[in-house]
Amino acid sequence: MNANGVRHISKKDENLLNDLQTLLEKQIEMAHKGNIKGLESLGKQANSLVEKCVQSGILDRADFENQRVNLKKLYEQLSMALSAQRAEASEQLSRIRKGRRTLHVYRGGI
Repeated sequence: MNANGVRHISKKDENLLNDLQTLLEKQIEMAHKGNIKGLESLGKQANSLVEKCVQSGILDRADFENQRVNLKKLYEQLSMALSAQRAEASEQLSRIRKGRRTLHVYRGGI
């Protein structure tokens, strides 16, 4: 904190938020590509960074408002990308089930 009562943003805190932002951006990219394994791996890393942010109270500080808003937008984008992947996987499973039923009917008719 300086003489005017304004907190200085530490490089460590700034790096922590930048790293979290980078991981979220990579997760969004992987979700769009359907890379679930990579997404899970990065998710573990992101969870670790989120825990550090919570413990340090970084996101409660007014001087990190812009980063907090940006991270929230990225989480919303990630959530939407994951929902789209879930819907696509559900559609593919439905097609597989329908194909299996059709094969079962053909086998029964022979």
